[in-house]
Amino acid sequence: MLDVLLDAVIDSIKILPFLFLAYLAMEWLESRESERTVRMIRKSGRFGPVAGGVLGILPQCGFSAAAANLYAGRVITVGTLLAVFLSTSDEMLPILFSETANGLSAAVIVKIVALKAGLGILIGLLVDTAVRKNHTGGDGLHIHDLCEHDHCHCEKGILNSALVHTLRMIAFIFAVTLVLGILIHVVGEDTISGLVLNRPVLGELLAGLVGLIPNCAASVVLTQLYVQGAMGGGAMMAGLFVSAGVGILVLCRTNHHLKENVWIISLLYITGVTAGMLVSALGWI
Repeated sequence: MLDVLLDAVIDSIKILPFLFLAYLAMEWLESRESERTVRMIRKSGRFGPVAGGVLGILPQCGFSAAAANLYAGRVITVGTLLAVFLSTSDEMLPILFSETANGLSAAVIVKIVALKAGLGILIGLLVDTAVRKNHTGGDGLHIHDLCEHDHCHCEKGILNSALVHTLRMIAFIFAVTLVLGILIHVVGEDTISGLVLNRPVLGELLAGLVGLIPNCAASVVLTQLYVQGAMGGGAMMAGLFVSAGVGILVLCRTNHHLKENVWIISLLYITGVTAGMLVSALGWI
């Protein structure tokens, strides 16, 4: 058990500088480009899902929440909202970037991001075509307003914010790594590999439910389970497709059409899980 604890500490320390640099770059991007991103997506018109899918992959704090608020104000289409939800990375990218120190291939990261953006664009365009109406008018919150609301401390400077994010994330990663290490030590690697999260269909269904949790912890857990070998690639993708961070929470809070919200979340889940099953069947991840 002491070895398990030591391994968790070493693994966490090993990725700490990579995690900090990733967050620092993302905070810099957030401080310079977030408002421009919102303006671009608002002006994209019928090509909103394309803009949403591409811009959604940029690791910007609160972007899915901003998209949910813009949809509630009927500034963007439902297809654009779904494109953002499906493509947004939340905490996935910094975790993946940091895991390159442990041998994770950059090609795998590119493939994951491309799949999320591609599915977001495809589903967004199909939904908008089916609905056949664009929502216009209204106003929305700025991303920095949402960051402040969620206590990201972005207003205190990018160095401070990056450090806060890094320390919180490294603590969470350490906890997940420790629990998985203990589990592997107690029950064995063979048993872990046979867990339900590694099984076709059931793994994707359960991972999709985890992805629906309106918190950054969902994407962290899903990514960590994958890199630790406790979850298959298809299940991870199913969960990450569905994982829109606090966007789902903001949608339910700001959009007062309950049936509409249920429909959007259900479509998000069904799409993400189905796509995850396809990824698993084709062996893409």
